[in-house]
Amino acid sequence: MTKSNPSFVLHSIKNVSFEDRPIPPLSDPWDVRIHIAQTGICGSDVHYWQRGRIGDFVLESPIVLGHESSGTVVEVGSAVKNLTVGDRVAVEPGVPCRHCTYCRQGSYNLCPDTVFAATPPHDGTLSKYYTTQADYCYPLPAHVDLEEGAMVEPVAVAVQITKVGNVRPNQTVVVFGCGPIGLLCQAVSKAYAAKKVVGVDISRSRLEFASSFGADGVFYPPAREEGVEESAWSEKVARMIKEFFELGEGPDVVIEATGAQACIQTGVHLTRKGGVYVQAGMGKENVVFPITTACIRDLTIRGSIRYTTGCYPTAVDLIASGKIDVKRLITDRYTFERAEEAFELVRQGKESVIKVIIEGCK
Repeated sequence: MTKSNPSFVLHSIKNVSFEDRPIPPLSDPWDVRIHIAQTGICGSDVHYWQRGRIGDFVLESPIVLGHESSGTVVEVGSAVKNLTVGDRVAVEPGVPCRHCTYCRQGSYNLCPDTVFAATPPHDGTLSKYYTTQADYCYPLPAHVDLEEGAMVEPVAVAVQITKVGNVRPNQTVVVFGCGPIGLLCQAVSKAYAAKKVVGVDISRSRLEFASSFGADGVFYPPAREEGVEESAWSEKVARMIKEFFELGEGPDVVIEATGAQACIQTGVHLTRKGGVYVQAGMGKENVVFPITTACIRDLTIRGSIRYTTGCYPTAVDLIASGKIDVKRLITDRYTFERAEEAFELVRQGKESVIKVIIEGCK
C-alpha cells in the first residue's frame, strides 16, 4: 500500500480539484481499508458540485465526492471476521449509529447520525483509499467484476424503492422515469415476477432502451394541449395510460422516479384504489399535489430514501444471478484523472448518457 491518497475534492460550489489526502486510519477494530476500484456518478454528487446543498445537508467545508463504489480490501481491523485482505467488495456508503430506534427497527436509512459518503460533512469514496466498517462491505462472487460491484449501490436503491412499494408477483407496476433508478426499478420489479411493468418518459431513446431492459411496455406522454390546465391534463394522461396498457382501474404500484410535478400528479391519478404510490424522485421541494384524489382512492403514499436491512445483499444477488445486467447501463467510462470531465458529462443530462463510471486511482 502506497503512502499517497489522491482524492477528488469538492471545495465549494463548482470548485473541485485533486488533492493528496491523508490515508484514513483504521480507528475501530471493525474497520477495513478499501482500495477503490470503480465509482459511479450519482445525481446527488453533481447536485452538491453545482449547488452546494441538498435539503438540510449543506457544504460548509471541503469533502471528497463519490459514493457508488467497489474495491479491494487492503487492511482489516483486529475484530473483522467476514473479510480478509484481497477480498473484492461492494461498499455500502452509509454507516448508521446502530443504536437509535430507527436502527434497531431495521430502518437505518432514517438514522440521524449516519455517516454517509459524500454527504456533508463526510468524505466520499473518490480517493485511492477509503476506510469504513467491515459489515458494510459485501464480497463479490468471482464472476462479478468491480464495475458491476460499483453498480450494486443504485440497484440497492431500486430494491429499497420496490420494497417500500411492496412489489409482488403478478402485480402491475408503472414507473415514471427511465433514468438509471427508474430503469432499475423496472428491472427489479420484473425480477420479482411482476405481471406487467410500464416505463414512462419524455425521451424516446430512453424509452427504447427501457423496452429492451426491464419494461414490458413504454409510454411517451403527449404534449399538453393548449388551454388545458396542468392538473386536468395529468388526469387525462393517466386515463390514456390505463386504456393503452389495459390496466383497468390502474396499476397496483406506481413508482415516481423523476420528481417532476406533472409526473407526480399523473402518477397519483393513475394508481388504482387501494394501491401504492412511491415517491422516489426529487425535484422541486414543493409541488401541487392531488391530495383529494389520494384520499378518496385510499392510496398508500410512501417516500423512499437510500436502503434498509437486506437491500445490499439482494442487489448483489440480482446482479450475480444475471437477473439484472447492470453492464448495459454503463454508457461512459473515465479514468480517475478525468473525473471532472465525467461529472460535467453527467451535468449536461444528455439522453444518450445513462451511467458514468470512474476508474479508481491505481
